[in-house]
Amino acid sequence: MNSAANFMDVWQLAPVQRGLFALVLGAVGLPIVGVVIIGLDIMPVRFAMMHVALLGIAVGMLTGLDPMLCALVACGGSGAALTPLARSRTGLSGAMGLLMSLSIAGALLVLSISGVNANGAFELLWGSILATRTPDVVLLGVLAAVVPLLFVLRRRQIGLLLHDRELAACSGVRVDRLTLILLVLVAIAVAAGIRLTGALLVDALTLLPALAARRLANSLTTMAITAVAVGVVVNIAGFTLAVALDLPPGPVLVLLAGAVALVVHVIPDWRRRGWPSSDETGSRAPRSVPLH
Repeated sequence: MNSAANFMDVWQLAPVQRGLFALVLGAVGLPIVGVVIIGLDIMPVRFAMMHVALLGIAVGMLTGLDPMLCALVACGGSGAALTPLARSRTGLSGAMGLLMSLSIAGALLVLSISGVNANGAFELLWGSILATRTPDVVLLGVLAAVVPLLFVLRRRQIGLLLHDRELAACSGVRVDRLTLILLVLVAIAVAAGIRLTGALLVDALTLLPALAARRLANSLTTMAITAVAVGVVVNIAGFTLAVALDLPPGPVLVLLAGAVALVVHVIPDWRRRGWPSSDETGSRAPRSVPLH
C-alpha cells in the first residue's frame, strides 16, 4: 500500500511530470527523423552528431553560454555543412570519421585548456530525463510541430528523395535544399535528445521506433505514423516502468524500444515486398531506400 502511495506521490513532482511531457513530445517528432535516417541510409551521421554535441557542450562550458544551446548550434551547422557530401554514401561516410575525430579532439582540448571539469560535459552524453528544463521541452515541442508538418507538406518530395535521388531531381525536387533541411533536422534531433536519454542512447527516441515501424508498415506514410505510435507507447511505458522500479529511465527506454524492434522482426513478414507508395512517389519504392 505504501509502495503504491509513494508511486503516486512521485508523479506529483514537477521534474517527473516535465520529463514525461518531454518524452511524449519527443515521440511525436523524433521517430519521423529516424525514418529519414533509415531512408537516406545515413546512420553514421547520428554518431558524428554525438561527438559534435560534446564539442558544443565544451565550448558552452568554456564561454559560460548554455551548453545545450551551443550543442544545438554546433550540430545544426555541421548538418548543413554535410549537404554537399550527401550526394554519395562514400563521401558522407568518409566525412563522418573525420568529423568525429576532430570533434572529440577539439572537445577534449577545450576542456583541458579551460580547466573545466570534463565530468559535467560527459554527464550530458548520458542524459537525465529528470533534469529536463523548460527550454528543452520547448525545443522538443517545436520539433514535434515542425517535423510532422514538414513530412505532411513535403511527403511526395521526401518519398522521391528516399526512393532515388536522381529520380527526385528529374521530377523537379530541389534535392540539395531538401537534403539540407533533412540533415539539419537529423542533427538538431540528436542534440535535442541529449537531455532526455543522452547522446549515447538517443537511438531509443529516433532509430529504434523507426526500425520497428519499417517491419510493420507498407508505405512511407504508414511507416512514419507507426514509428510515432511505437515511440509514444515505448516512451510512456518505459518511463513509467523506470519510475516504478526506481531505475534510470534512459537505459530502460532503450531496452524496451529494442525489445519491441526485435519482437516485430520475429513476426512473419506479411507485407508485399516493397512499399506501394503511389500516393507519395508515383512508383513502387523498395523497402530499402538508399540515397543514391
